[in-house]
Amino acid sequence: MSNTQHLQDFTTQVRRDILRMVHAVNSGHPGGSLGCAEFLTVLYQHQMQRKAGFDMNGIGEDLFFLSNGHISPVFYSVLARSGYFPVSELATFRKLNSRLQGHPTTHEGLPGIRMASGSLGQGLSVAIGAAQAKKLNGDQHLIYSLHGDGELQEGQNWEAIMYASAKKVDNLIATIDYNGQQIDGSTDDVLSLGNLKAKFEAFDWDVLEITEGNNIEAIKAGLAEAKSRTGKGKPVCVLMHTVMGNGVDFMMHTHAWHGKAPNDEQLANGLAQNKETLGDY
Repeated sequence: MSNTQHLQDFTTQVRRDILRMVHAVNSGHPGGSLGCAEFLTVLYQHQMQRKAGFDMNGIGEDLFFLSNGHISPVFYSVLARSGYFPVSELATFRKLNSRLQGHPTTHEGLPGIRMASGSLGQGLSVAIGAAQAKKLNGDQHLIYSLHGDGELQEGQNWEAIMYASAKKVDNLIATIDYNGQQIDGSTDDVLSLGNLKAKFEAFDWDVLEITEGNNIEAIKAGLAEAKSRTGKGKPVCVLMHTVMGNGVDFMMHTHAWHGKAPNDEQLANGLAQNKETLGDY
């Protein structure tokens, strides 16, 4: 468990990492990464029960699967600063022969990465399989997953959502990054998701909402509540309302920075809004 000040400092440093990583190679996805910085910080620094070291079996610990893998900058930063691999390796992001590719991959053996995510819409299926494996192994730990709201326009998700409730996969907490933005515009304009809460409930999931998805205390409380609802015959869905680009004022509330790198001036501006706390790589 970590105190709020540590979590805030951690989040701020992660934001600096995201901006610097994407800027260095003029490539990547800062918007969604910034929007999920608090969530992944709380998950890895406060919520999940994790073992020292890393193995792919993951027996005896909680596991996390990132489905919307294009927000790899925030994932890599949180993993590195949580001790999975050297923080200095963040400098290799998206470079040739790097283990830190644009979408996480497993073939390079990067600690902390449990699935490749080049194609969206598949992470929930993987998470469900891992959750069922834990039950078969008699392992009482939980599976966490993260999905973009635009990603739910992919049909495989709904097959998985139906399956999870039918098979009572109640050791799973699937969080939706509910920022209302995707690469081509708002989710409402591209392909409206309608009432997501009602949809998940119609598929017999237990659904809760975190209305302040960029507030550390709200995330802590929401994930604690989600955990308390596991083991009761239903999978759990957390609808987490976030702001794309959060923490960098000119990147917020727009899809423009979904997959766009800041230039030198914009980098300096963004870094000035997020002071160094834990040390730059």
